[in-house]
Amino acid sequence: MANHPSAAKRARQALVRRERNRGIRSGVRTAIKKVETAVAAKDRDAAASALLAATSAIARATSKGVLHKNTAGRRVSRLQLLVNNLS
Repeated sequence: MANHPSAAKRARQALVRRERNRGIRSGVRTAIKKVETAVAAKDRDAAASALLAATSAIARATSKGVLHKNTAGRRVSRLQLLVNNLS
């Protein structure tokens, strides 16, 4: 446990931020799974709309500092490749 008031406050802030980040990260993973599921089902329209939602979720997570910029770019790129290779 923290011994100073400032350290105690930092511990409280870390708890709040960790919970918020978990929710954001979970939403990103769910959005990515929706794209992958649509691609596996070979549903081009569903994959395209899921890709749009996933890209938005990834960008939102990046702007909040949950994901690194390069990580976000890599994930979007891989999802885009999956959707583009649907035939």
